[in-house]
Amino acid sequence: MPLISFFFSLSLLLPLSLCMMNNSMSSTQFQYHNGPRLSGPINIYLTWYGSFSPTHKSAISSFFSSFPPPTLPPLHPTVSHWWSTTQAYKDLAGKPATKAINLAGKQYSDVACSLGKSLTHSDLITLVKKAITRGSLPLDSNGVYFVLTAADITVEKFCMDSCGFHNNVELVPGRKVVVAHVGDPAMQCPGTCAWPYAKPAYGPPGPALVAPNGVGVDGMVMNLATVMAGAVTNPAGEGWYQGDRLAPLEAVTACPGIFGAGAYPGYPGELLMDRRSKVSFNVYGAGGRKFLLPAIWDLVTGTCKAAA
Repeated sequence: MPLISFFFSLSLLLPLSLCMMNNSMSSTQFQYHNGPRLSGPINIYLTWYGSFSPTHKSAISSFFSSFPPPTLPPLHPTVSHWWSTTQAYKDLAGKPATKAINLAGKQYSDVACSLGKSLTHSDLITLVKKAITRGSLPLDSNGVYFVLTAADITVEKFCMDSCGFHNNVELVPGRKVVVAHVGDPAMQCPGTCAWPYAKPAYGPPGPALVAPNGVGVDGMVMNLATVMAGAVTNPAGEGWYQGDRLAPLEAVTACPGIFGAGAYPGYPGELLMDRRSKVSFNVYGAGGRKFLLPAIWDLVTGTCKAAA
């Protein structure tokens, strides 16, 4: 049995500031291919590789803790409101994509960088297997395992043609789980994988917006959201996507560079701004934390739908 059954990269051959979805693309082009999606409860397991500050860890953990609808009257719009667009991504039985996303209590850290500071995709799978073998993480069929790499860690194809990926992996015979990667782009490619919080690497110039949590970590959150949407709606390459199965346009990658109404190349769209701190964002998360999340292809309207 091969270790990696499927591999899907979030193809960002052009920086987000240059890529712009043609909203005239019809929903009939964005099709369901009769395969699995993730419709049941999901547990998120985080593997931290390299050095992350407590502040950065807190921001990313807060993002994943923001998917359940708030119990108190929330500030609007919320992460759960943003995620609700995925409910139209149904399977043959009419089941929508899952709303039950839970950040698991167990996490794994490899601060010493046991596999070095230049990783292949296979190394990322090895990290997850090692964490499970050691008992640091459980083998959970309902799990999505994110490997998060620090700013000084290079990963195969990261910053070159993608900002992250998700993978359908058979860790043991007959047990497949989703393994995904997102890295901190602050040192390597902020203009590609953290735009609009950094000046674009290419394309129309424009000022960098002020990031609420830091350029690197907010870039990671944008890409975590992108990977999460793809992993849930197209986990094994036979779910919802448009185009080539091996290089699909998925729920968010179909809408690159769009974060608010009126977006165009070099302009992310209308966003919210905190008058005091001047940070730009479009959703509120757990505890009122601010995030910027990308637009999702809305199957109902046939357009890219932003949160704000």
